[in-house]
Amino acid sequence: MAEGDDVITVDHTGFSVASLDDAVRFLTEALGFSLFRTGEMGGDFLRDATGVDDPRCRMALVVSPAGYPIELLEYSTGPTLGRVPDSAGAIGAAHQAVTVPRIEPVIARIVAQGWRVNGSPRAIPGGPRAGTIVAYVSGPDGVTVELMQRL
Repeated sequence: MAEGDDVITVDHTGFSVASLDDAVRFLTEALGFSLFRTGEMGGDFLRDATGVDDPRCRMALVVSPAGYPIELLEYSTGPTLGRVPDSAGAIGAAHQAVTVPRIEPVIARIVAQGWRVNGSPRAIPGGPRAGTIVAYVSGPDGVTVELMQRL
């Protein structure tokens, strides 16, 4: 890359979801994000930008309490395009890490809403984040969220 062509910042994280309503509910009710805006997209621009044929989608932007945006996209053709791996260790799997003040109440809210805790909370044993408690949970569509409780 030429000097000055480097990435400036991470703008947002996006996830394709089967149900926009379920995904918004998970991020707002279980994790405390706020719904910022909703809308619909489609047509030539979206097809040309994404490479998805006949792309009609509903979208929502949710924002963490610290201001980080997550874009949720419900494509009309999504069910025909396949799903992501159901394991955090699968090649191509991704996750969103969020910091929480206390991990146990967040896990309790997630479980109460019927979502899955993939393992159990554990403290990182060494390194620069030693003592940070982490747990992986899955919301709608297998989207994995890593909860992090720092010391």
